[in-house]
Amino acid sequence: MTLCAAIQMASGPQVSSNLLEAEKLIAEAAKAGAKLVALPENFAIMGMHEQDKVKVREPDDSGQIQEFLSSVAKKHGVWVVGGTIPLVASDPNKVRAACLIYDDQGKRVARYDKVHLFDVSVPDTSEEYRESDSVEAGDDSCVIDTPFGKLGIAVCYDLRFPEFFRPMSQRNLDIIVIPSAFTAKTGAAHWEVLLRARAIENLCYVIAPNQGGFHKNGRQTYGHSMIIDPWGVVLDCYKTGAGFVSANIDKGRLEKTRASFPVLEHRRYF
Repeated sequence: MTLCAAIQMASGPQVSSNLLEAEKLIAEAAKAGAKLVALPENFAIMGMHEQDKVKVREPDDSGQIQEFLSSVAKKHGVWVVGGTIPLVASDPNKVRAACLIYDDQGKRVARYDKVHLFDVSVPDTSEEYRESDSVEAGDDSCVIDTPFGKLGIAVCYDLRFPEFFRPMSQRNLDIIVIPSAFTAKTGAAHWEVLLRARAIENLCYVIAPNQGGFHKNGRQTYGHSMIIDPWGVVLDCYKTGAGFVSANIDKGRLEKTRASFPVLEHRRYF
């Protein structure tokens, strides 16, 4: 069994302040015994305006935020799933929302760029989001080998597209990490049920670090970061504010569940 943790933050517009908060929480999770620690979407910056992240975007494999992720992983001897950070895009007015994964030696082992962009008007509110105005979409999924099992990455709005996860499941997926910044409104309605559905239908663990609280830009995010087992049971949940959840990823239990309840073997495609 391996203890894993999902970090919850209420990030602001100052990168340096957010990194200090992230390291504090990573250190606490590592002290508690976590070997894999996942950060939420936009952990390094939640700007006053959408274009703020473009101003701090980094070239691939260089920059303050990437150096932070590498050093904190090595310092605390943990694998780090780096939420999302703004990396250079082909469009000079946009970023790639990149989730970078580092091993416990500080080596980057994977990158996933968010595929589905949040261009919506939230029902019964004045909230409107046009993520594609400042973010360039990725075009591929990510599943990697880790000491804890096959790990896949999805980010926030990706969660709403079950077909996105099926090809990942066909690659013997064991864990999905879903860094997010779900709004308070949509989170209250759909966050837990969507996370549990992805765990149940793919018979895998789900680790879901979320932004949670009030942000200086006026936005409110839902929080309720959680870890869910392959049967859809919520193992731990942190409702609001900064903190973390942790739970054991039990590969033996995962294999036993899949053997006795072989849903994945019964899949048919038409």
